[in-house]
Amino acid sequence: MNEKFYVYILLTEDDTLYCGYTDNVEKRFELHKSGKGAKYTRAHKPLKIVYTKEFSSKSEAQKEEYRIKHKLTKKQKLQLININ
Repeated sequence: MNEKFYVYILLTEDDTLYCGYTDNVEKRFELHKSGKGAKYTRAHKPLKIVYTKEFSSKSEAQKEEYRIKHKLTKKQKLQLININ
């Protein structure tokens, strides 16, 4: 089985960005909207998915999620979203 993994960025009601990884973006987004996705998105309600990128391994997706969350400024995240 050739599983795909995705890094995604959500825009929240208070204009913040949340980054995560999953093997099913739509299902994960629904979990976030229902308050069961992550502690951060319980406090910052997600509005929409603004970025996704596909990876062929969980490890690659996790590395990219870490890079986006911990290495990029908000301005750089916005540039990443606007490029794609």
